Amino acid sequence: MSSFQDLLVIELAHIYNGPYCGLMFAHLGADVVKVEPLSGERLRGRARGDADPQEFIMLNSNKKSVALDLKSKEGHEALLGLVDAADVLIENYSPGALERMGLAPEVLLERNPRLIVASGKGYGSSGPYAAMPAMDLTVQAMSGTIATSGLSDGPPVKAGPAFTDLSGGIHLFGAAMAALYERERTGHGRLVEVSMHDTIYPMLTSALSGLYNYPDRDLPERTGNRHSGLAMAPYNVYEAADGWLAIITTADEHWTGLCRALDLEPLLEDPRFATKHLRADHMEDLDAAISAVTATLTRDAIVERLEAHRVPCAPVKGLREVDNDPHLIARGMIRYIDHPNNGRVPTVGNPLRVSPEVGTAPLTHAPTIGQDQAEVLGRILGMSAEAAERLRKP
Repeated sequence: MSSFQDLLVIELAHIYNGPYCGLMFAHLGADVVKVEPLSGERLRGRARGDADPQEFIMLNSNKKSVALDLKSKEGHEALLGLVDAADVLIENYSPGALERMGLAPEVLLERNPRLIVASGKGYGSSGPYAAMPAMDLTVQAMSGTIATSGLSDGPPVKAGPAFTDLSGGIHLFGAAMAALYERERTGHGRLVEVSMHDTIYPMLTSALSGLYNYPDRDLPERTGNRHSGLAMAPYNVYEAADGWLAIITTADEHWTGLCRALDLEPLLEDPRFATKHLRADHMEDLDAAISAVTATLTRDAIVERLEAHRVPCAPVKGLREVDNDPHLIARGMIRYIDHPNNGRVPTVGNPLRVSPEVGTAPLTHAPTIGQDQAEVLGRILGMSAEAAERLRKP
């Protein structure tokens, strides 16, 4: 039995950022109640036909749904009733939105001093960018992600995954957990805030290091698949006979192993490649030599050779390969559910390996809008089923 089962988490959130934070709590066994507008949270709007959007299915397992019009007196009061009983409230509304509805963090904390208000924002609630509209793409642009992605002679390119949204959600979960730990000692809740934009700066460590480690060199912002600071080689994605492969050498034994695995022993005697700094200085020549060999071999053959010499490498997997990845399936990160509208579909497992008992229970599918209205409002607020259902009507 999970020790999180006694936590009531109100998820007043939409799209990816807040819902992923809520999913972490749901995986650990917390009672996560998703409070949605009467028409459903915004991610539901991506549905085509009768099928539910896969992105909503993937981020909302093991949650319950209550639909409330927070602009109405009845819906507003119902939410505050849930707040009175809650341990955590997750929100990622735009700055000022909750305040305009009379639900500012200080109002919520005054009602429930033990509450943790976990606020996910694009740029935070302070600073010059605070009022800017924020989505994953715009935060990637403002954070330097797009400027540093792509080839040196090409245009800037966004990262494929919506990682700023998810990074914000992961950090928000950590902040909420830290506040819950503090509450055990003080008895008091607090507001915690995470800016998606803030979480990306430390991820630029390698790229920013180029500014300071090589102040006299004119380094490109975009380095393709090479090291962001151009301080390491071999470090690249190399073409194979049937695809692509990533290879990185961080230690001299990796370099030696690579040369022996790919029959490139003469490079070990080449003065251009004698040290890691020289290899970085001559990475164009080095990559050309490696590519000449990898292009003649399959991905599997290269991996087999390099792994025999303990050289870090990996095939570049396509989405269809990832969708059926045996490692992710074996670890329970890809889990399958029977969805009433979509049939058998994959969903997101729990990456937090707390213990064998936590996060491995059967998953429930993402709820329909207001699916748990009567049960949640009846159990927590003592509301009749009829009164609870009336709140779902405009």
